[in-house]
Amino acid sequence: MSAPSEASCPALAGLLEVLDLEQLEDNLFRGTSPQNGWQRVYGGQVLGQALMAAGRTVEAERPAHSLHGYFLLAGDPAHPIIYEVERIRDGGSFTTRRVKAVQHGRAIFAMSVSFQKAEEGYEHASAMPDVPPPEALPSAKERVAELIDALPANMKSYWQRENPIELRPVDVRRYLSREPSPPQQNIWLKANGRLPDDPRLHQCVLAYASDFTLLDTALIAHGKLLFDQDIQLASLDHALWLHLPFRADEWLLYAQDSPSAAGARGFCRGSFFTRDGRLIASTAQEGLIRKRQTAFMIK
Repeated sequence: MSAPSEASCPALAGLLEVLDLEQLEDNLFRGTSPQNGWQRVYGGQVLGQALMAAGRTVEAERPAHSLHGYFLLAGDPAHPIIYEVERIRDGGSFTTRRVKAVQHGRAIFAMSVSFQKAEEGYEHASAMPDVPPPEALPSAKERVAELIDALPANMKSYWQRENPIELRPVDVRRYLSREPSPPQQNIWLKANGRLPDDPRLHQCVLAYASDFTLLDTALIAHGKLLFDQDIQLASLDHALWLHLPFRADEWLLYAQDSPSAAGARGFCRGSFFTRDGRLIASTAQEGLIRKRQTAFMIK
């Protein structure tokens, strides 16, 4: 898969290059990271690349329906990541793969992925929250211009940067006040440009995007922000269930909540809805939310 011309946004074109893994052997792939100045590899990138590596070993007629991954060590963006795929099972209906991401001779991430051939069955789904459509909300640049004097400097820098995923939060009051609020948020998102018609690529892009704001949801209950310097944040694990086909370059509502925080960990859940209300994917994640005065590095 080469980076397609549809991605007119340079940041999205860069993401597609990152997801276009180099195949070294039948079950061995190499991925690179964007050189954007981050000190560690973004977790969603590893999720997307690991899913792509697993998918390259499965026939296209079997899309992924679930993945469960553990972040073991921070990734080094200056060096390639090697993805080793283990073919656990090739069954009549389901295919199972295990992926290990390796850097500097050590595993930094491990994930199991299950694929399934298309089948008919019972169907039901939760209802989408009643929120304004994305067109009724400001773009990131418009939001920054609107709140230029109220946003922290690091947040202004983040929202002004061109990103491969366009985000439109439904409610931005939590960025303007440090009052604790119910830990839930709704964000419209989509790829920042047109994607090819490969369903597997759309799944990988969604996996990439699913890690952006999920752990941040736990901070709302404590009046904290993702960019605060007195907390240490890190994704510990991540699960994604893919229920229905979708396009990641069309608006999706990411409805998130955090039922629990304890033991310096926050637990968060998310649901992805199409704009016509179909629930197409669900996520869950536990992450480190440690006060920096007691901070120490994970060994």
